[in-house]
Amino acid sequence: MSRTVFKNFQDFENYVGKEIGVSTYLQITQEQINKFADATLDHQWIHTEPERAKKESPFGTTIAHGYLTISLLKYFWDDLVEVQNVKAMINYGIEKFKFGEPVLVQSKVRVRLFIHSATNLRGICKVQTKVKMEIEGKQKPAFEGIVTFLFTFEK
Repeated sequence: MSRTVFKNFQDFENYVGKEIGVSTYLQITQEQINKFADATLDHQWIHTEPERAKKESPFGTTIAHGYLTISLLKYFWDDLVEVQNVKAMINYGIEKFKFGEPVLVQSKVRVRLFIHSATNLRGICKVQTKVKMEIEGKQKPAFEGIVTFLFTFEK
């Protein structure tokens, strides 16, 4: 799969309202979930105890942390997008996020990415992207929302 290349504000503006693409799938493993639990100090059993989750969870298995799935956005962004001529990329905000479906361990997820808006803020490019994380074989997305980045391009 080839990535969409953006070199300046105009490139982003040309994509407003358009889908950039759909990433490749990534499988969510128990090891990833456990490492995320260690990093965030969130060891709730529904994430980290497979045997207990098998018996007590309504899902019959462990599930990924919602914030783990959000943290994968950079990985999926890099799968779909290449920004050239950039001095700095800043995460600016996350809005209107809604979790729709839990991501069960061993599920495969991918991201569908759109450019929602592009604004020139006196030389800083503010880009809002609409993201939807899809779960293989599921109707509802894991999440949907708007992620905003600020780009400063080389002169």
